[in-house]
Amino acid sequence: MKLEPMYDKIVVKQDKANEKIGNTRIIAPESAKEKPRKGEVIAVGPGLLLQDGTLAEMPLSVGDKVFFTSYGGSEIEVDGEKLLFMSANDVLSIIKN
Repeated sequence: MKLEPMYDKIVVKQDKANEKIGNTRIIAPESAKEKPRKGEVIAVGPGLLLQDGTLAEMPLSVGDKVFFTSYGGSEIEVDGEKLLFMSANDVLSIIKN
């Protein structure tokens, strides 16, 4: 399924949670895992709609690796994969290598 976010919205594929606890072989249940606050942008909207009807340029691109706020976005399942839909304002930083 192809996703086209509206305006300043983006879709992020969140990095997987670390399943191990410390150096042990204990596997934590899904509810106990701390969800990472980073991921990869897989879709972006055209930009923020301004009051004069123009679009502000989108600061993010598909493929960007990002850190985002703890409570940023809404988790939605698409084609069996959990994705985060959020505003570009929820992104704290682009990760540069």
